Amino acid sequence: MPLQLYDVVNVNLTEKPEWLYEKSPLGKVPALELESGDCIYESMIIADYLDEKYPHRPLYPKDPLKKAKDKLLIDQFNKVISNLYRLYQNMDKEFLDPVMKALDVFEREIVSRSKPFFGGDKPGMLDYMIWPWCERSEMLKIMGGDQFVLPRERFLRLMEWRNAMKEEECVKMSYLEPEIHAKYINSHRAGYADYDLLVK
Repeated sequence: MPLQLYDVVNVNLTEKPEWLYEKSPLGKVPALELESGDCIYESMIIADYLDEKYPHRPLYPKDPLKKAKDKLLIDQFNKVISNLYRLYQNMDKEFLDPVMKALDVFEREIVSRSKPFFGGDKPGMLDYMIWPWCERSEMLKIMGGDQFVLPRERFLRLMEWRNAMKEEECVKMSYLEPEIHAKYINSHRAGYADYDLLVK
């Protein structure tokens, strides 16, 4: 396991500490405090900063157009996220169809790239930015039964991609079983989000 040169501080988002606003004025996480004392926040901004700061394996394509397209797809994945939130909160079959329609775009995209990952033979920025939400998709069956399982025939390549991502060392370090995600969502729906479940 690689040496971690940073400290992780987990925050309860329902009871945000005052010091968080000193680091992240909008109270958003993740936030990254640098050795200089400077702080940056927002997932995408932090990821882009780290990619440029440590360029030994760039996560974006070198080609400017391909890079732009990957950024557009990352932004487009917000449609998947918003629909997943609605589904998690209601677990009604009518909310599953918008999720699948939004995922269709990514199934077609990874098929067109003919590689294991969106980034090619190794995961790139697009892979890593959409992964956390795809990791959580496996909890749908736990929460709602077989009727909420994404059809394999419709998302064959995305499911192969998901399995390949789970074998990546950096993913293994933070991977949480679907049962844990389901417990967290259920605690959130019950009125108190148990963030301790998400601490690995």
